[in-house]
Amino acid sequence: MTDPPDIFDPRRYAAGPPYATYRELRDHQPVAWQAEPEVLGWPAGPGFWAVTRHADVVRVLKDAGTYSSALGATQIRDPDPADLPFIRRMMLNQDPRPGPRDGAPALQDHGRLRRLVSRAFTPGRIERFEALARERARTLLTAARDGAEDGVCDLVADVTDDYALLNLTDLLGVPPGDRGLLLEWTERVIAYQDPDEPPVVGADGRPVNPRSPAMLAEMFAYAQDLAAYKRERPGDDIMTSLAHGELADAELEMFFFLLTVAGNDTVRSAAPGGLLALAEHPDRRRELMSGQVTLDTAVEELLRWHPPVLSFRRTAVRDTELAGRPLKAGDKVVVFHASANRDERVFTDPHRLDLTRSPNPHVSFGDGPHVCLGAHFARLQLRVLHEEALRVLPRTELAGPPRRLVSNFINGIKALEVRVG
Repeated sequence: MTDPPDIFDPRRYAAGPPYATYRELRDHQPVAWQAEPEVLGWPAGPGFWAVTRHADVVRVLKDAGTYSSALGATQIRDPDPADLPFIRRMMLNQDPRPGPRDGAPALQDHGRLRRLVSRAFTPGRIERFEALARERARTLLTAARDGAEDGVCDLVADVTDDYALLNLTDLLGVPPGDRGLLLEWTERVIAYQDPDEPPVVGADGRPVNPRSPAMLAEMFAYAQDLAAYKRERPGDDIMTSLAHGELADAELEMFFFLLTVAGNDTVRSAAPGGLLALAEHPDRRRELMSGQVTLDTAVEELLRWHPPVLSFRRTAVRDTELAGRPLKAGDKVVVFHASANRDERVFTDPHRLDLTRSPNPHVSFGDGPHVCLGAHFARLQLRVLHEEALRVLPRTELAGPPRRLVSNFINGIKALEVRVG
């Protein structure tokens, strides 16, 4: 068997996800060993198994007893062993059931923590934000249209970055004067692979992991200050719920980190991805404008087409087998959401943007015990944004190629220039 093509190097994603390579792997090596060389100043790693078929991705995500989120956390690169106990405080890096985990905590709090946050992330609270999100979308889109120089605006800089950030900070209850901090912290964590974003380096000149305790100290201190403020001045927001909940200080800090980064960047990545897809497919956009297609169905297809997260890592708990490949305990297993969403075994004509596609079992929000808690909020924001974009910007065409984030984790778009009319 020939060596599998590389889908690890973040630079491969500068022009978009490598869909042709994903298909080659799905067809011939659906669970393929990937080397992990030094790239962009980050040290080499031991390698990992890349999982590219939909059925296998879902199997890994659902089987937390075999594929652990706690053993090595959920990023491809191994964290510093000294940081791992700290990283495991986050629900994302925990397993849902107690049980023996070599090197991991004997007991995980995933279920308890997820229930606590679910109470704060209520559908009623989310729905109350719809009118606010709609007004924000309309205001940002109108300003972008009216301020376009020579009829060209950047939908990322002018609309989607602010739209995602401001909606999240409203939901969290962050005061307006502090909102720029959340964007700064998000970019520090998400864009660390991108050469355009200068990395923070340590005394040895090597890049510092943006998820290390030292790099997150400022954010955590702010989370505690905000929680104290909410205890004195409660509001109808998630931080008020968390501040009055049954969370230890470390748990509250990690929730604030998770909500700030994941809550912001999910919509921040998906929103321009959907707008780009419609600009590249004017016939599909006309279907939406004419009412031939419902927004709810269209949003699901746009999420399949442009998943905000490209990959997530698990670690094999024990020796096992996946798609005929023997895996050893301790092996890294990385699922590729963007590949699963284009799997011909599940989606008819998967490389066609079909806004009427139903059913649409994409994995853009994950699956299993770690399925995205904020998916309902994200869907609402995306539906509202596209509804308002069709009204405010009835004519939209690309004015140049998008600039994409260099990352094998986040499917980000840094700039999307369009001609509006």
